[in-house]
Amino acid sequence: MEIQPPMKQMGYDRAIVVFSPEGRMYQIEYARKAVERATTVVGVVFEGGAVLVSTRIIQKLMVPDGIEKISKIDEHIGSASCGILADCRVLTDYARVRAQINKITYNEPIEVTALVKEICDRKQKFTQIGGVRPYGASMLIVGQDGSTHLFETDPSGTIREWKAHAIGRGAKDAKKALIDEYKDGMAKDKAIELALKALKTGEKKLSMKGTEIGIIENGKFRLLDKQQIKEAVKNFV
Repeated sequence: MEIQPPMKQMGYDRAIVVFSPEGRMYQIEYARKAVERATTVVGVVFEGGAVLVSTRIIQKLMVPDGIEKISKIDEHIGSASCGILADCRVLTDYARVRAQINKITYNEPIEVTALVKEICDRKQKFTQIGGVRPYGASMLIVGQDGSTHLFETDPSGTIREWKAHAIGRGAKDAKKALIDEYKDGMAKDKAIELALKALKTGEKKLSMKGTEIGIIENGKFRLLDKQQIKEAVKNFV
């Protein structure tokens, strides 16, 4: 039986622009719940780059390529999305447009921090306008612009930068694995191995078809192909 919210709370969760007496915004908390129910994504920074890994649910008769959790935003930036996939897709497209506008306007690639702020400014805007809802999506964004970055964007529009991080339903267990084993200056192979181990810890079960891996190094972001993923994941399935 579903537990109904107390009457006192119900008066403050109808609109995004209303604070509760405790200073909470319930619609943002509900958006975070959407992220917490989604399949896990993990990001790890290594010496010279960063890796993103994710898992997705592949149903029978579904074309695996029809679901994309890790995306290329620009040549030097990639993202892993977690939450309501429609919201994730819209934010990814928005990020791509902002990156291209910057390139056309200034004739240079957008800085990773600037793009992350653009995304989070849009998310935050949707927390203070009546008649809309927050984006039910978090993203891990990796990129290089002289140095390597791994950012998290929260449904509220909060920005955090990490050396290694996980979001999604298995984030608690995955982050414990990252805390226990992450080291500064890790080699790429070790970082991929750690990311997959953390993902496996959070999700318990991985499949080759359901796993995605993206890597940023030498200023270029790329998605690993099926054979490369098979080789990387073989010890974790």
